[in-house]
Amino acid sequence: MLYFVATPIGNLKDVTYRAVEVLNSVDEIACEDTRHSLRFLNAYSIKKPLFSYHKFNEKECGEKIIEKLKAGKDIAVISDAGMPVISDPGSVLIKLLIEEGLKFTVIPGASAFTCALVLSGFPSDNFCFLGFLPQKNRERTEFLNKAKNIPTTTIFYSAPHDLEKDIKSIYEAFGDRRAAAVKEITKIHEKTEFFRLKDGVSGEIKGEYVLIIEPPEITEPDQELSAEEEIKALINAGIDKKEALKTVARKRNLPKSSLYKYTIDN
Repeated sequence: MLYFVATPIGNLKDVTYRAVEVLNSVDEIACEDTRHSLRFLNAYSIKKPLFSYHKFNEKECGEKIIEKLKAGKDIAVISDAGMPVISDPGSVLIKLLIEEGLKFTVIPGASAFTCALVLSGFPSDNFCFLGFLPQKNRERTEFLNKAKNIPTTTIFYSAPHDLEKDIKSIYEAFGDRRAAAVKEITKIHEKTEFFRLKDGVSGEIKGEYVLIIEPPEITEPDQELSAEEEIKALINAGIDKKEALKTVARKRNLPKSSLYKYTIDN
């Protein structure tokens, strides 16, 4: 069995009993940085052979993990902090596990972006997590232009050396919106800073950041608009066709089937 095990994102006490139990039971542990993971593992007297599994050796090491599993070993995969696979290595390995028909499961725990969303106070009934922005300027611009009309709270990860550039890029694509920069989650110096995208953050930039961006403002269509005009107005504002259809049907108490024709040519 292979276990994807969530580890604390800051405070070492934020680990589950089950995670400690599983890490003590496996034969070997794959981790991004063995030196970094030792601090956490030593805190719980977990003494297991470690080997490096990171984005630069993901495919090669993934194949070695498959061999170990086939040989009857139990393996745990952990990241430096939080849930493996989420903006961390693991997706390639999962694909291999599925192809080989090998068993794997997840041991849940802390995740930085969900904690940051709570701390921001921004709408959380629907949200979109987009992880780290692409490094190349062209890819970054294309990525953000596709994301700018997502009608929910949007969440990004940002390294300290990229923070100012990331905020500027988001502002150029999204326009000026309210945002929150959350860092040092669960640590002594945990901080949530609210700001406008056009202004950026203040103070010393230190630590890993989660950026929470408020949803775009959607102007309510004029009540004098016809159902067709209202649907088109919502679509032009960046709302998905299906969502625009549902919104207008619910608002006007009409069956969706009667409005479907207005979305065909859009």
